[in-house]
Amino acid sequence: MSNQAIVVGVGSGYDNVRSEQREAPAPGPGEITVRLKANSLNFHDYAVVTGLWGGVTEDRIPMADGAGHVEAVGEGVTEFAVGDHVVSTFFPTWLDGEAEVEGFDTVPGDGIDGYARERVTRSAQAFTRAPANYTPAEAATLTTAGLTAWRALMEDGALQPGETVLVQGTGGVSVFALQFAKSCGATVIATSSRDDKLERLRALGADHLINYKQDANWGQTARDLTGGRGVDHVIEVGGPHTLEQSMTAVCVGGHIAVIGVLTGVAGEMSLMPMLAKQIRLQGVLVGNRRQQQDMVRAVEANDIHPVIDKHFPLSELADAFRYQETNQHFGKICLDI
Repeated sequence: MSNQAIVVGVGSGYDNVRSEQREAPAPGPGEITVRLKANSLNFHDYAVVTGLWGGVTEDRIPMADGAGHVEAVGEGVTEFAVGDHVVSTFFPTWLDGEAEVEGFDTVPGDGIDGYARERVTRSAQAFTRAPANYTPAEAATLTTAGLTAWRALMEDGALQPGETVLVQGTGGVSVFALQFAKSCGATVIATSSRDDKLERLRALGADHLINYKQDANWGQTARDLTGGRGVDHVIEVGGPHTLEQSMTAVCVGGHIAVIGVLTGVAGEMSLMPMLAKQIRLQGVLVGNRRQQQDMVRAVEANDIHPVIDKHFPLSELADAFRYQETNQHFGKICLDI
């Protein structure tokens, strides 16, 4: 049985990406075999494939986000049956409760082999069911981007109707955060560097729009839009070069979910706003399995669908990441397997 896989060789880089056959053994006790049908791209996957944070030290099948259907179940598996549609979890061993995993050693596509392949046999707990109203590509967007936005707002932020959320940019996490916030009756302020993307955010429900290229003090502008009180939640994807503006935008006692490092991993900033305003600054690295199950029920019940910008075949994985580098996309980029 074919099990084509994309492998990133030692050192990473597009020139080290190749296709090869990999074994998918029959499932043992507690395991399932999944016929994967889609992946979605994230910045973390990009870092692994390109070697941005240091190349892989052994051959690695990339991609943390995988969705498909169950082909076989091992002894003792009762949660899934053959034919069930499933989606991978980012932390296969973090099932519930407070954060307990540090770093990426257990993350598929990084510390262990991921889902850029046709078939995989893995613990049943490494998957949850996918929404019944989703395609495999839609389901694949939930593992990293969807769950990060869900945890930031619904778990860590305890978002309430009537609160205000500031989202940065038009990547997968930010678009999901906009959709989740609007489904809860929140007001959303959205930022982007392009007016055409801002109009697309408006069409998704954004209440206020800010072009941060044209407004260097967008944090104050966001605060002004709340009558001077400040926003309740910020989805911070930029990192050190945007955090100062986020702290300006947020209200006293407000919540900033630090999710991304698109502007780098280091930089100078003053901690005085955080102290003076008693800001709750929370690092977010995706979430646990129970949170993913909660999210799946929510998107199903509210018929929330991800925005997918473009599809590539699995064999064109490197080209998909090259497209991601252009920052032209709005929402998610997916691979079809």
